[in-house]
Amino acid sequence: MAAWYKARRAPRIAVRWPPSMSRLRRARLCYRGAMTRIVLVDDHAIVREGFKRLIETEPGLDVIAECGDAEEALETILANAADLVVLDLSLPNGGGLPLLEHLLSLRPGLRVVVLSMHDTEPYISEALRRGAWGYVSKCAAADELIAALRAVLAGERYLSSDIARSQSTRGGDALARLTAREHEVFLLLARGLTPKQAAAELGIGQKTVYIHRASLMGKLGAGSELDLYRLARERGLVVA
Repeated sequence: MAAWYKARRAPRIAVRWPPSMSRLRRARLCYRGAMTRIVLVDDHAIVREGFKRLIETEPGLDVIAECGDAEEALETILANAADLVVLDLSLPNGGGLPLLEHLLSLRPGLRVVVLSMHDTEPYISEALRRGAWGYVSKCAAADELIAALRAVLAGERYLSSDIARSQSTRGGDALARLTAREHEVFLLLARGLTPKQAAAELGIGQKTVYIHRASLMGKLGAGSELDLYRLARERGLVVA
């Protein structure tokens, strides 16, 4: 090793952990760079505590903060450089939907999964239109939230199975409710084109395609592009 490197190398410092800190927590702090930093936003403390315990049983996931209202959530998420937010829509001091849109205007790369008691189409479509990556009903099984987090971190959109089932029964009607542009985007994605390719095909911006995709997926109850393909195949719109 070069002499200049030896001279400048910082001395090793022994870390002294508080006696009350668990080994699991120490490991998380040591390897924080590999952890996904999650903020829970819900106005009920008991709900936050339950979901925090559930999430932290999963390797690689760390709940770094909890918030009970929209104003506190905005400050906390921006200050702590969160990677992913689990967001309720019924929040004091602003509401979940405006918070979602404001957060993504400031942090476009932030992943947000909505966890809400509101499982009807208007809420779902609006949340997806404003940029949510996933939507999970609070009536869903506990493992649905973990599945949603894993899917979103992998770059996939996610709807909990109860929501997808309830909306799939209205799939035919939902197709009729798509705008002309949404229908074009739907067909291109169902045929396997990426958003970038669809944007080039339609002569529009890629961000616009993402907006249309979020809206149409909410209307159709689709959790992924595979769901779009299946629906299009069922309707005879694509060749199997």
